[in-house]
Amino acid sequence: MTLVAGIDSSTQSTKVVLCQAEDGMVVGTGSAPHPAGTECDPQAWWAALEQAGSGLLDRAAAIAVAGQQHGMLVLDADGTVIRPALLWNDLRSSAAAADLVAELGGAQWWAEQTGSVPKASFTVTKLRWLAQHELANARRVARVMLPHDWLTWRLGAADPVTDRGDASGTGYFATSAGRWLPDVAKAALGHEPLLPRVAGPGAIVGETAHGALLAAGTGDNMAAALGLGLAPGEVAVSVGTSGTAFAVSSVPAADPSGAVAGFADATGRFLPLVCTVNAGLVLSAVAAMTGTDLAGLSQRALSAEAGAGGVTLLPYFDGERTPDRPQSAGAMSGLTTRNATAQNLARAAVEAVLASLADAADLLAGHGVELRRVLLIGGGARSEAVRTLAPGIFGQEVSAPDAREYVALGAARQAAWALAGTPEPPDWPRPRAEIYQGAPQPRLRERYAALREATVPLDGVR
Repeated sequence: MTLVAGIDSSTQSTKVVLCQAEDGMVVGTGSAPHPAGTECDPQAWWAALEQAGSGLLDRAAAIAVAGQQHGMLVLDADGTVIRPALLWNDLRSSAAAADLVAELGGAQWWAEQTGSVPKASFTVTKLRWLAQHELANARRVARVMLPHDWLTWRLGAADPVTDRGDASGTGYFATSAGRWLPDVAKAALGHEPLLPRVAGPGAIVGETAHGALLAAGTGDNMAAALGLGLAPGEVAVSVGTSGTAFAVSSVPAADPSGAVAGFADATGRFLPLVCTVNAGLVLSAVAAMTGTDLAGLSQRALSAEAGAGGVTLLPYFDGERTPDRPQSAGAMSGLTTRNATAQNLARAAVEAVLASLADAADLLAGHGVELRRVLLIGGGARSEAVRTLAPGIFGQEVSAPDAREYVALGAARQAAWALAGTPEPPDWPRPRAEIYQGAPQPRLRERYAALREATVPLDGVR
């Protein structure tokens, strides 16, 4: 039996899965936490990897790392990390993002050149922030890497290396052409840094001290698509702390509105993606507000009628990224003394989160994606109310795959691909899934859209 390992180095933790290379059956798992915050010493990731991978990585014939996207690691000429890495959720570079968009040709130029209009999460904006606020550190920068690049290098890559999937989230990579844009990195930082080599899908990039082959690795969303076996016509909707909707496509996206990020995937195709700030935390907040937990919220939502008795919620509790309303707040309409019940509030919360994510999924339609089925994943997808109500909100059949570590599984599948040396990744069985169906509820989407537009003047109340 040949074993491969996949590593998921996320914002919150490192997870490792050890799988059979032939069919992806998981034979071992490990995990370790990361420090909280929006910046992190990369050495903490390495310590977590060693802890999570203890007794697992030394049994693998091949290994791949999937990491959180957009993080900025800056190294000096000796390869020493200069400062803690700025993570995707660090928004201090929002002004730098606006400056860069304006300086380099506007939103249309960025969409055409890189596939995305950079937001504060993107690496390129963090480089500009560094140059503006930590000039001494910026001048020391000789090399820029992403979290998964650095971990792969530490594991034994022959040279600093990345893949086109994770590179496509930097803001200085031409996603459709598959090459760096060093002039863009230079414009952000003030001088041109060294960037990792971009390895092809399925490539071997080195060997660990235990003799395991190293695959190139990728970003976390790309690995999740690979772990799910995402097929054309399927849109993965993740209900996590935040929300995402993404799909594989044969054509690159270039959305000048900035709503759709035109990423590459881990196989040579593309991965248009839409991100929302608000998802699972809204459900947690409403549960706490009404004196229950997530299981209780689900039960209450299912006991209320469709449409929550006329109550509609706008779930922009922490501002919103899609639509771009960073200073917005949540809002509610339709409350009366007759419908102001805990059950209706619970139902309105679930319907609102799903409507927001359905809006996100709809944005993919203009970028080579034909929505035929929704795959519901993430911690929030374990809610029976979320699963049951989703088909009506999305107007599509919904598949809820078993709860598994899909990012780590995707990395393991990439490792098996590198080990096999085949043109395509191994054909692992797709995860078991429950299918949910329901009558479309267009009226709910219409009410949600009306509230969304009516509350535009409330932006800025935060």
